[in-house]
Amino acid sequence: MTSFTETVDVEVPVQAAYNQWTQFESFPQFMEGVDRVVQVNDTLTHWETSIAGAHREFDAEITEQHPDERVAWRATDGPDQSGVVTFHRIDDQTTRVTLQMDYQPSGLAEKAGSALGMVGSRVRGDLNRFKDFIEQRGSETGGWRGDVPREPQRGEGGGLG
Repeated sequence: MTSFTETVDVEVPVQAAYNQWTQFESFPQFMEGVDRVVQVNDTLTHWETSIAGAHREFDAEITEQHPDERVAWRATDGPDQSGVVTFHRIDDQTTRVTLQMDYQPSGLAEKAGSALGMVGSRVRGDLNRFKDFIEQRGSETGGWRGDVPREPQRGEGGGLG
């Protein structure tokens, strides 16, 4: 499993940065290789990507979401990946966006790209394009303010047994 963390500071209030990030269908406007994202329901998205000549489709589930704080997800089929994006207020007009992701490359090309740091580089570029996208607009294109609590993981409290 490959893990990486990338951070960018955006010159918008935390609410604007968070609201824009929840507009998954806008991701192709700033994420390289993302052709289309469809918001199926509050917690399910369908992705179509084209990376290094390989077209993929997969679903991702929002596993935790708290307004102005975090959005966590995991792929339910397709590539083995999960991650979380967090939003940290620096001041009234600046937000630090941090993306942590775990990704299991499959196939020789993906493993080579991962070893060369290409995934982290792509994510860094996507975050910088997100910064440009939201700062140039001056406001978010929409936002979803719902809360998705994290389900207890195996071995965590909450039961008698």
